[in-house]
Amino acid sequence: MTTTGRPAPTPQDTPLALTDTLPPVTVTDLEIGLPDGPTLLHSTSLSLCAGQITALTGPSGSGKTTLLRAIIGDLPQGAQVTSGSVEALGQDVFTLTPDALRTLRRHRIAYVGQDPGSALNPRMNARRLIAEVATDPSPEAVAALMTECLLPDGLAHHRPGALSGGQQRRLALARALARQPDVLLLDEPTAGLDTALRDEIAGLLRHLATHRGIAIILACHDPHVVEACADTVTTLSAPTTAAPARGGPPRRADRPQAPGPATSPTDGLRAEGLQVAFTHKGHTHRALQDANFHAPAGTSTGIIGPSGCGKTTLLRTLAGLRSMDAGTLTWNGRPLPANARKRNRDQQRRIQLVPQNPLGALNPARTIGASLARPMQLHRTVSKSEMPERVRELLDDVGLPGDFARRYPHELSGGQRQRASIARALATEPDLLLCDEVTSALDPATATAVMELLTDLRTQRRLTLVLVSHELDLVTAYTDTIHLLHEGRVHPAERREGIAAAEVR
Repeated sequence: MTTTGRPAPTPQDTPLALTDTLPPVTVTDLEIGLPDGPTLLHSTSLSLCAGQITALTGPSGSGKTTLLRAIIGDLPQGAQVTSGSVEALGQDVFTLTPDALRTLRRHRIAYVGQDPGSALNPRMNARRLIAEVATDPSPEAVAALMTECLLPDGLAHHRPGALSGGQQRRLALARALARQPDVLLLDEPTAGLDTALRDEIAGLLRHLATHRGIAIILACHDPHVVEACADTVTTLSAPTTAAPARGGPPRRADRPQAPGPATSPTDGLRAEGLQVAFTHKGHTHRALQDANFHAPAGTSTGIIGPSGCGKTTLLRTLAGLRSMDAGTLTWNGRPLPANARKRNRDQQRRIQLVPQNPLGALNPARTIGASLARPMQLHRTVSKSEMPERVRELLDDVGLPGDFARRYPHELSGGQRQRASIARALATEPDLLLCDEVTSALDPATATAVMELLTDLRTQRRLTLVLVSHELDLVTAYTDTIHLLHEGRVHPAERREGIAAAEVR
């Protein structure tokens, strides 16, 4: 673990009196592990300061999420503190009663996890979700919080299911701020956001620290965000149990080799005239309007656009997981049912979605090995006796050790869960992968390795890739064509300059 810092703010930068107070949070020689298992967090010490931002960096699996959760006394299931302590607002977190912990989390320390959408009640709209926890639940105060967190007024009546991943993340931040906390814990707060929103969120965090005096700690892989807003940077040590992610073609000799390039315009997945709208209490949001899209067989296609423009909705519609109001889908020139449940087993096997939230693909009650074996059983891609070896191959393909097959999702970091989610999608030996921000929670080295892996799979098996991402370097480096989703329609984007301009609209 290493810690670096920037010069202390000057007096004119700090309108609140931030000195002569005890640190809101002090972590001393904290180490956390699983009984008879791996160390989840190696010995770490740090102190948070009111009005300052601490960034946690380090490779996937180094313990960033574990440390954030430890500050609120929420250890992963089965994990134990093997050494050290955490003091939050003058209290030893690990000795607090359950009631005292709930009070601390409800009123003094706010935590926004890597998958904030899972903590949002799907039956409540955005306005109610903020008012539910706000110290001031008045409509004016709620509207001000939405504006502060860059949420348009028109989303106030929308439920979480009608929001993009980036909008859900900002809504969760607004809920956290509504409690007027002393300490704010954020896990990858800018993951899945376009460049303009990323910079605005970084500026918002800087404003919250400086003008509200909040102590902020964020786990972040994005060096631009860290540089823009962090006062202190703590880099956690690389995990000793995780194998380095590697690219490389699949090793199974019986996998088919890639045929020649596609020549038929009907090959691959085609969508025409897609229309998808979300309606709640008379308020309608049109996510897709007469959208046309074609992913030719064996190609890699990127989809970009500002946060909330409908990219995830498009992927879920193509996967048959989001109903559409109008439009048609075809697969290799043949009609493809819009609802995944109405597709035959072969169609279901061939088209797989890797969601932005890996927990959506991994059953928390099953081990990683069981989650990977389940699609093999359903689609009978390998015999029962071959499954253990195939699970090990899939884990190795995405850079995870074979013994991760015995772990549960909560025992993995966010980046490790994302790689396991990719492995699960590959278990059916699909022809098309729909990838929704699959690298947003990964450190740069792992993100590149995952894209190299997908590229090798594409070459080896003529795999078709559709990649949604805000990471323009990855999109331009690993796709053949790029499309811009804007105002519900899909447009070709031929130049990088045009992509950059579209991201800030």
